[in-house]
Amino acid sequence: MASIQQKIVPHLWFDKEAREATEFYVSIFERSRITNINIIHDTPSGAVEIVSFELCGQEFMAFSAGPLFKFNEAISFIVKCDTQEEIDYYWDRLTSGGGQEVECGWLKDKYGLSWQIVPRIMGDLLGDSDPVKAARVTQALLKMRKLDISVLQCAFEGGKENCG
Repeated sequence: MASIQQKIVPHLWFDKEAREATEFYVSIFERSRITNINIIHDTPSGAVEIVSFELCGQEFMAFSAGPLFKFNEAISFIVKCDTQEEIDYYWDRLTSGGGQEVECGWLKDKYGLSWQIVPRIMGDLLGDSDPVKAARVTQALLKMRKLDISVLQCAFEGGKENCG
């Protein structure tokens, strides 16, 4: 039986860092690997390095094609985490080496790519049928950079001012 190929593959444009960035990402996420590297010569950008890779089994492609385009916050990758330890792990690694903390669970890695490191339960907390609970979670969220599951749950459950 033939395997089904992923229909949509995110593509990342780097100036010169495609291979370096993919090696960085593959070192962070489980079930990740570089699957292919090609170099196309004589393009308007010069030699272009194309890297195919997988993060957590999902296909991606990256290439080094010059400084024409830069990443911005209009696109980000969400990493859903089950525990605070997982949030801490991804947060620490993706901000290492020059990444920056933003707010509300967002960060930029050292290549300028935006990530959201969020607890898997976030949708349940914000989507609760009680708008007061969701509002308390939102207010707690707005005060954070790296998200703290215990503080978010405390806000959801009781809204105590001293959560966390």
